[in-house]
Amino acid sequence: MAVDKSLLAGSTSLLLLKLLEREDMYGYQMIEELHHRSDHTFDLKAGTLYPLLHTLELKGYVEAREEIGDTARPRRYYHLTKTGRGQLATKEAEWRTYAKAVKKMLDGGACFA
Repeated sequence: MAVDKSLLAGSTSLLLLKLLEREDMYGYQMIEELHHRSDHTFDLKAGTLYPLLHTLELKGYVEAREEIGDTARPRRYYHLTKTGRGQLATKEAEWRTYAKAVKKMLDGGACFA
């Protein structure tokens, strides 16, 4: 089932920070990993990814470096900063609270006696 793109809009930064939690990645790798780890639910386009990464970089959540890979073409790798790790923890907690509330509503809401 396809997911409405507006649902993804508010959580894309969280998902990108989460991807970088374990390892540095370059853009296309992030797109592929997000697609794979979400069981093909999230299909981020480069035109969406790079402006988001630039914003995260401006906020100090990620840092970028260029490396020459196997193709002799430079790749821009992104690294989660200490500030970014703190932001990730905050955003994860917010998301869990939000998801729990949505689940409660979908299950009929809280029951009061």
